[in-house]
Amino acid sequence: MNSNKLSDRRDFLKTLSLSAAALGLPALLAENAWAESLMKKGDIKIGYSSITWGGKDEQAITELAGLGYKGIQLRANTFGPYRNKVSELKDALTKNNLTLAMFSSGNVEIDPAKFESTVDTHVAHASFVKALGGSALQLTNSLRPKDRKPNTEELKKLAQVMNEIGKQTADLGVQATYHNHMNQLGETPEEVDVIVQEMDPRYIKLLLDIAHYKQGGGEPHEAIVKYKSILHALHLKDTKPADNKNGYKFVELGQGRVDVPAVFKALDKIKFKGWAVIELDGVPDAEKSPLVCAEINKKYITESLKYPI
Repeated sequence: MNSNKLSDRRDFLKTLSLSAAALGLPALLAENAWAESLMKKGDIKIGYSSITWGGKDEQAITELAGLGYKGIQLRANTFGPYRNKVSELKDALTKNNLTLAMFSSGNVEIDPAKFESTVDTHVAHASFVKALGGSALQLTNSLRPKDRKPNTEELKKLAQVMNEIGKQTADLGVQATYHNHMNQLGETPEEVDVIVQEMDPRYIKLLLDIAHYKQGGGEPHEAIVKYKSILHALHLKDTKPADNKNGYKFVELGQGRVDVPAVFKALDKIKFKGWAVIELDGVPDAEKSPLVCAEINKKYITESLKYPI
């Protein structure tokens, strides 16, 4: 680089640093970041789950692409219809410029008699995910006792089965993740911690659902920092009290009790890079459609948080 160009470059960096200082931003700029600000966004990739469409996945793909989302989470319900015609589903994703951000692989059993079939199911799903161009799947469970809290042995057993699933899906290039969930093993922060501590980080990572974690009694922004070394992805949604059998319902971002800005600050703090998938378990209000909910969530992300999708 000649002396004139070097001088111009230094003048540019100096001007940019002074401008940043005037805005109250850090003044130090890395030498290789001379076209970027320190507040660069985009490391967190925003996706959206098809679950709200209730199995109408083709519609979900089209509508989410129309809103500008770049990633989608599909569910195990797509495995049966498409397992022998994967190219059709993959072509639909490609045509709509959508990446398979996450795949809901379903239930993990801890009954020793069901161990082999449980592992085989999720490994088959992992092959499906790989064929669709995806790289991660989530694991849940429906094993929470109805009349008592789960014991430590049950929680650890879940982690141990997931470890084996993750070990085998890793051979296919697919990351297995554990999804914390109300009314399942791992409802409260204390239960989640037992499970996470038993998880082998080589094979199983955490998909933190911020609304389930909040409803279970925790603060998701604290969990992000606590589990930064094992955090692979997130589910984004909100939760608020409701007059129903659960006493709560999941709602669009910014509509409930979750401190979503604090969540994004925590993600920035740990320099998180990966998928954060917006996921409503269902349409929260009868007068809304899945598309309307997706629009509300997009508006919150792009206008309230000033974050691109």
